[in-house]
Amino acid sequence: MPFVFHERFSLIEINWGQPLSLVISPDGDVQEFSTIEQVKYWLLKRWPIADDARSTALKQVDAAMNCIVPVGVARRAFAAAARSAGFIPEDLVGYTARRAA
Repeated sequence: MPFVFHERFSLIEINWGQPLSLVISPDGDVQEFSTIEQVKYWLLKRWPIADDARSTALKQVDAAMNCIVPVGVARRAFAAAARSAGFIPEDLVGYTARRAA
């Protein structure tokens, strides 16, 4: 029987901190961003515009995931990209928004 080498992968979870809830539609749909992986997915696959703010946020999120910059830097870049995309923090909306699916 041949020897099979199994690599061990160590995955670390990067603390994203408090979730960020953004109103993502004119109907008041809310998306809660609770992990840095979720943020990266949205920036790559679901973001409505491709602008400099999104590009900067992607770079900072990647850097934070690789422990090159603090997560706070990535959060601020993501918040700037959200503003640029027209998303509004849920806590700034004067009505109860509904959660997006």
